[in-house]
Amino acid sequence: MAQRHSKQPVDYKGSLNTAQQIVALDTRYNACRPLPHQHKLQYLRRRNQLLQENAKHAEDPLIRRRYLRLRAQVLCGRYGPLDKKSNRSSSRISSSRHSLHLSRESLSKPTDSRNSSFLSPGGLVPTRKAQASRAMAGDASLSEHYAFCGMDHIFDKHSDAVTTIRFANNDKELLACASRDGNLSVFSLLSHPPSLSCVLRGHTRAVNDFDWSVSNDFIVSASSDGSCRLWEAGSGACLREIEDSSGARSLSCRFHPHNNNIITLGNSKGQVRVFNVSTGKAVKGGGAKCVGAALSLTFDSSGSILWVGDSKGSIFSYGLDLVSGKLQRLKRIIVSPGCMLTSLSYRTWVNREARDPSLLVSCTDSTLRLFRILMDGGVYVKSVFSLPHSSHHIHSAFCPLMSFLQGACVVSGGEDGSVYFFDVESGALVNKLQGHSSPVLCVCWAYDESILASCDSEVSNVTC
Repeated sequence: MAQRHSKQPVDYKGSLNTAQQIVALDTRYNACRPLPHQHKLQYLRRRNQLLQENAKHAEDPLIRRRYLRLRAQVLCGRYGPLDKKSNRSSSRISSSRHSLHLSRESLSKPTDSRNSSFLSPGGLVPTRKAQASRAMAGDASLSEHYAFCGMDHIFDKHSDAVTTIRFANNDKELLACASRDGNLSVFSLLSHPPSLSCVLRGHTRAVNDFDWSVSNDFIVSASSDGSCRLWEAGSGACLREIEDSSGARSLSCRFHPHNNNIITLGNSKGQVRVFNVSTGKAVKGGGAKCVGAALSLTFDSSGSILWVGDSKGSIFSYGLDLVSGKLQRLKRIIVSPGCMLTSLSYRTWVNREARDPSLLVSCTDSTLRLFRILMDGGVYVKSVFSLPHSSHHIHSAFCPLMSFLQGACVVSGGEDGSVYFFDVESGALVNKLQGHSSPVLCVCWAYDESILASCDSEVSNVTC
């Protein structure tokens, strides 16, 4: 005799989506709770963790949806309807999970809860900006999304290896390259084939690193000749030169993410210094020391934390006073003793399932590591990916749109001449691009993932 209550397949996706809508509802009311700010964040993180775990075992998604409606009624009865809150309250309530995680870095912009719906069918990223990004990403799987149609153009404007390449911020039409021949070049991708806009000449030895300013008006470069130069990106004119007072090679440089007047430099002696661009002088108290050479730098999204990777296998974190420019050492994390940390990249949140701030680290022990950053500034290893990397200064990167895909990917060059794409959650190799004949030193994305650029240790860099 057949059973009346046969067990139905679990609608895991539906349960998980509803769980995320519940967290979105709690997020919007979170500003109304009489709790300290750090307790509110801990509450949301723990609540989301439990909801996702329970969603895997939920047999009837309708129960979770009824709970969502009841909880909305309870919160509305206790704190009042959101559309009647004062402007002061609504400005503190994040209307999407994306806004939530930006607010952890004190950068989220006020959002009007009346213009978004936490009960929308997607229920995940309801803001207009996030929906636009999801539209660019589409609904393709990771392997489908990162399947390339072929090589678009090969640049060969330098006489030595291209060490670093970067697209301008939020601009897929400007691509800059730094080379061991001492020059930098800026290309315009508007035309086909792309055209050379200008060449930045002045360094006498290899350019090891460079960075675009927030507004894309300036470029800062660090060279083995011991100098750092500030360039006008449009004309290629050198506006300022800063010599290393210790005679060391300049290895890394970064603009502050919110202040073009502040740059940070790292050298071969492990010294990290903060400079005022207007005066060209080091900021008093803005110096720090690593164990090995300061190979890589990155800021968190607020610009208040500086991460430094050195040649001895350690990551150092420093607090930056945004008013005075002083550095204060926070933590040291030993990743792989004796190995070089050739690249650091920061991301406020990885994807919709992994919302903690993350740090991507390239290491010469043949690994690419993803660290999750804890509330106290500590880190723990989330994923470790294997790839050929034992001696070259290879740079890796987060994929810009992965926060809006069903999954998450990171990309890195390899010493076998390939470009590797890894799934953050499963650790699987999603794709492997071949076409270089020597170690791939750097990869970078256009902000909309329409173009991937890569460069190798010979004299060409390829745009895919």
